[in-house]
Amino acid sequence: RAVMTEVTPVPVSAWLIRVARLRVTAGFCVAVAAFWLARPTWLSLGVGATVALVGESMRVWAAGHLEKGLEVTTSGPYRWMRHPLYVGSSLLGAGFAAASRHPVAAALVVVYLAVSLQVAARLEEATLRVKFGDAYDRYVRGVAKSSSRPFSAGRARRNGEAQAVLGVLAALAILGMKVWLAD
Repeated sequence: RAVMTEVTPVPVSAWLIRVARLRVTAGFCVAVAAFWLARPTWLSLGVGATVALVGESMRVWAAGHLEKGLEVTTSGPYRWMRHPLYVGSSLLGAGFAAASRHPVAAALVVVYLAVSLQVAARLEEATLRVKFGDAYDRYVRGVAKSSSRPFSAGRARRNGEAQAVLGVLAALAILGMKVWLAD
């Protein structure tokens, strides 16, 4: 059953709204549990950090092209994929799962990302379809004209990616401290 809410003025299922509302709280709980369970080594941290930094680089690149709520972005990584921020987040999660070197921590991260990113993508697509109509549908079909707008560090900052970079570095530092203290 589709519902309209104050949060998302688009028709989406009630369960999607409920899951979306729990995303931040669930993410915090998963992060705490994953850090607590993590048993990284310098090798797992090196491999995981490499993957995570590739993911964050993808997010920075996407954020440097994205004009949230103003357009259907077709420059940068949006030329080739609909959700480069979510692809970057998936790589980040895979990196932290590898760095954790703990199967339960890795499973928590993977399940959380699989559910939360699917929900986010569905809500985002519903919102874009309502707001931009045929322009978004052309983009989804791959027939929208790509923009050649250059990357902008200022745009990436406005989209909150500077805080995300700091968060990734802090998380890697915490895992590094766990390795160092275990030595």
